[in-house]
Amino acid sequence: MSWDVAVIGAGYVGLPLGQTFAEAGQKVVLVDVVDSIVDALNIGDVSAETLKPLVESGAITATTDYSVVRDSDAVLLAVPTPLSRQREPDLSHIESAARSVAQHLRKGHVVVLESTTYPGTTREILLPLLEEGSGLKAGADFHVAFSPERVDPGNREFTTKTTPKIVGGIDDASAEAAASLYRKVIDEVHTVSTPEAAELTKLLEYMLW
Repeated sequence: MSWDVAVIGAGYVGLPLGQTFAEAGQKVVLVDVVDSIVDALNIGDVSAETLKPLVESGAITATTDYSVVRDSDAVLLAVPTPLSRQREPDLSHIESAARSVAQHLRKGHVVVLESTTYPGTTREILLPLLEEGSGLKAGADFHVAFSPERVDPGNREFTTKTTPKIVGGIDDASAEAAASLYRKVIDEVHTVSTPEAAELTKLLEYMLW
């Protein structure tokens, strides 16, 4: 079986993200380490009326098995980054997910980090872990980008589909590959010069709240 998109993390960011892709006709697999979340999704035990039909039709499925990454065209990391006592994001979930994804990475993949973090994370943390674990070279063998999640739970005016998306790649090809992916499902997509620029937009937005 193959999927258009693998979303790593089935939480408040990953779940609506996967739903948005599925509603646009993309085949989605959600990967989460919590068995109860995966089980609830696969048996249709979900509260959202719009999500349940997608699960029942097979447009969305869920698993704890990272090997599905190999059979997916794109990988979106939407794992939690809780703040530490020093008000710094805890990157342990990103690091763990990156190591697991890297084991199944193949040439041609598009990997996008969506988790809220500080500038430099994509290039300095995610990218080396993907290269080390896969033996592949970012930019040459696969694409890497950052696109900050912009989820406002319960907001019916600005959904994942209607909220403008920012994308920054490690190179022009990565930026375009990621932007092309999002343009399939999101109304407005903008590219910026680097992952660091995209990471900074989220921090600036967070500071203005």
